[in-house]
Amino acid sequence: MAKVSEILSFVETLAPASMAESWDNNGLLCGRMEQEAKTILVALDPFAGVIAEAIDEQADLILTHHPIIFDEPLKALNDETEIGRNLLNLSQHRIAAINAHTSLDQAPGGVNDCLAEKLGLGSVRVINPQGVDGQGRQWGLLRQGVVPEQPLSQFLAAVKTALGCPGLRYVSGGKSVCKVAVGGGACASEMLAAVNAGCDTFVTSDVKYNGFWDAHDLGLNLIDAGHFYTENPVVSYLAAKVAEAFPAVRVLVSKTHGDVMRFF
Repeated sequence: MAKVSEILSFVETLAPASMAESWDNNGLLCGRMEQEAKTILVALDPFAGVIAEAIDEQADLILTHHPIIFDEPLKALNDETEIGRNLLNLSQHRIAAINAHTSLDQAPGGVNDCLAEKLGLGSVRVINPQGVDGQGRQWGLLRQGVVPEQPLSQFLAAVKTALGCPGLRYVSGGKSVCKVAVGGGACASEMLAAVNAGCDTFVTSDVKYNGFWDAHDLGLNLIDAGHFYTENPVVSYLAAKVAEAFPAVRVLVSKTHGDVMRFF
């Protein structure tokens, strides 16, 4: 059987810690390095429902994209906060928690390569590369690629179907779709990078009101497909990679985790 430390070391070959933003929180955030991991549950978020599923599946480890400890300094570990309850629940059931956040956003094969593949983009490359990995592959946040030229309405339908999202927010830049940039999760602030790369369309999420106006004025088709839906494709990638590397370990993709937001 594999140890938690071995799983972590492998995950960091996929998403090296050196690729993470300085403000981020990655790695083993709960649990013991030497604990055996016979069953791993992979999900986007380490929230209460995923933890309950991990308990039901008798998992030893949850592997997620988002960290269980993130925005605020943890000043106390008790059951008066959601983070505290989740950490206590994991500890009481001897379940470790590993995550790869911005490192996986920027890594080759990670969040944005998975999103580009899911949307059927061809000739995919990194926008504004930050460096190269040990295999000589460029890494960075955004990706760009091409699709056969098509009306925006046709591409919107394809995005909605491919990602399985219940709806899209968008603004038309007055152009057909051909050269597409993608930035899964909260990448809307990278809009100018997409424009400067010559893209006519940008698929991302968490766009603010003024962001849509900016895109409109810049002549950019801007599509907000939701944080969960733009990042979720990486979950099956992570699970498949871990399962291949550790064939004796039972690796599961969460069946209960989804987007909490609803459309009325």
